[in-house]
Amino acid sequence: MNQINLIVSKTDPTAFSTIQGAIDSIPPNNTTPITLSIRPGIYKEKLTINRPYLTLIGEDPATTVLTYQDYAKMPMPDGSKCGTFRSYSCFIDANDITLKNLTLENSSGSGRIAGQALALYADGDRILLENCRLLGHQDTLFTGPLPPSAIQQNGFIGPKEHADRINGRHCYKNCTIYGDVDFIFGSATAYFEHCTIHSLEDSGRSDSKYGGNRGYITAASTPEGQPYGYVFFQCHFTSDCPPHSVYLGRPWRNYAKTVLLECNLEEHIKEEGWHDWNKEEAHTQTFYAEYRSFGPGAAPEKRVPWSHQLSESEAALYTKEKVLDGWNI
Repeated sequence: MNQINLIVSKTDPTAFSTIQGAIDSIPPNNTTPITLSIRPGIYKEKLTINRPYLTLIGEDPATTVLTYQDYAKMPMPDGSKCGTFRSYSCFIDANDITLKNLTLENSSGSGRIAGQALALYADGDRILLENCRLLGHQDTLFTGPLPPSAIQQNGFIGPKEHADRINGRHCYKNCTIYGDVDFIFGSATAYFEHCTIHSLEDSGRSDSKYGGNRGYITAASTPEGQPYGYVFFQCHFTSDCPPHSVYLGRPWRNYAKTVLLECNLEEHIKEEGWHDWNKEEAHTQTFYAEYRSFGPGAAPEKRVPWSHQLSESEAALYTKEKVLDGWNI
């Protein structure tokens, strides 16, 4: 099958000047692998990637930046608020999408002021990000689909509110993800390999509303019966937060699954590790586990009793091949 290459550039008059313009030039029913080669620059666009078999590749995430600044508390023309799921800077709504050597940013700032603000809303199967930076604060990365129903009225207003919930497989390889509260969240099966997961300091998070916590890294909403949720393999969890001030995760929905394998945890991780989001049933319905965590934030003997420390044979069930179920990367 022939490969098509399109160029996006801020300076080349023969290339597409916007990423969205290049995407929109592709037929919606595309079946041919297409690469968008994105030249260095800051691309301030609210992107929708809705063509399959598409690769977006930059030269370096430090010099190729895709950014926007919508946020949940932002007023809309009809007087409503934008809400979480319209706040994305980049929205992937297709299968077989690859992003490489790019920065995806939501620049709206602290969640205390802006509320939720997605850098990436990723909904599809076989979504790969490699050597990318995802920059945000609250709710940086949403790995769709949405849960079956919202807890609060109009909580899911956005492009997929009424769509069928189809769970996909994602892989994040050699990526850096920044945020503070629930900044990796959603329902997909997602494998994080050799990533840096950085919790941002926000001193306002120490007030009584947050009980002295600086944040939560994950908020999975794994559907009941789905074998895998989030798996982190040999990732480095870093921060500029105070010691013992950040949770590894809490369950957005009751059957949340998050597993850490051979991860390096810095001192910001709370000794208890996981939070139940004040849901007693989460103690029996979630699956939070670690295997050979190390570093100053690793404290297996002090983790909450309803989390798990995996044996070698149990950890062997979480290889990339098993988690991604036949999708070979």
